[in-house]
Amino acid sequence: MFSFIIPVYNRPDEIDELLESLSQLDYEHPFEVVIVEDGSTVTCDFVLGKYKGKLDIAYYYKENSGPGDSRNYGMRLAKGNYFLILDSDCILPKEYLTQVSKSLENSYVDCFGGPDQALESFSVIQKAINFSMTSFLTTGGIRGGSEQVAKFQPRSFNMGLSKKAFEASNGFGNIHPGEDPDLSIRLWKLGFETKLIPEAYVYHKRRIDWNKFFIQVNKFGKARPILNYWYPEYTKFTFWLPTLFCIGLLMSIIFALFGIKIFLQLYVTYFVVLFLAALWNTKKLKIALYSLVAVTIQFYGYGTGFLIAYWNIFIRKLKPEIVHPELFFKINK
Repeated sequence: MFSFIIPVYNRPDEIDELLESLSQLDYEHPFEVVIVEDGSTVTCDFVLGKYKGKLDIAYYYKENSGPGDSRNYGMRLAKGNYFLILDSDCILPKEYLTQVSKSLENSYVDCFGGPDQALESFSVIQKAINFSMTSFLTTGGIRGGSEQVAKFQPRSFNMGLSKKAFEASNGFGNIHPGEDPDLSIRLWKLGFETKLIPEAYVYHKRRIDWNKFFIQVNKFGKARPILNYWYPEYTKFTFWLPTLFCIGLLMSIIFALFGIKIFLQLYVTYFVVLFLAALWNTKKLKIALYSLVAVTIQFYGYGTGFLIAYWNIFIRKLKPEIVHPELFFKINK
């Protein structure tokens, strides 16, 4: 039996949209929806009556301790034996659960992840950010836009986890962001397998503007050296690429000032290809132009965050929890 696990923080409007999509699923068997209110001051309990008789909903309120701990809280109380973890800003296509079930029947794993897409109703900025976060020209393979990943690390906005794997791993840790790759690595160490289910996509709304996007990807960048510190055997050179991209761009501009323009021309070529790919993908000129902004923020935010955390942890030899407390929640026992 599947149980959807959905932490929410001050977002009743999002829960309404998500529950509406869950009520339209074409899956023929019973499933449960577990909503965990993570210390919200604007709760979503008033929305739930709308779905009485349509969905089997379990609603819990707890003190704020972050999304990872809230997911663990929900999984401990869920009735199902396979958990489907979603962010509250997701909307599901009607075939989502059918695709998940079919994939697990064909090739079972105890943990899977799915990609994300944008709905036509999303804003221009949301669509541009969606392109930058899913394109194969940026981080698409890492987040689920490509199957060409040796060991796929599911992301917690769209993730499946068996009860067996949850109990063996104790679920998510207190780092955020970074709690999902941390869990994936611990599962691998316990002998569990993960995979990508490309057909199990969600529409990820991302309630975000440019400033919030920078803060988000900057935290992603800071989290990665911490994971490298904890699990050095899973360190990859590709984690350095956004940082090297930024350093290379700065050096290319300096070289260009001295008449050596070839390196800057390579960057211009990359952004032209990026623009054409976004235009082809979205069919909208404005979204394609905004995608250039999104990718620039993504690379700069992640790259600088990665460099700062790497310096603090590997050069200054400081403990992650001490030097970057903004990435750690206090877990409720």
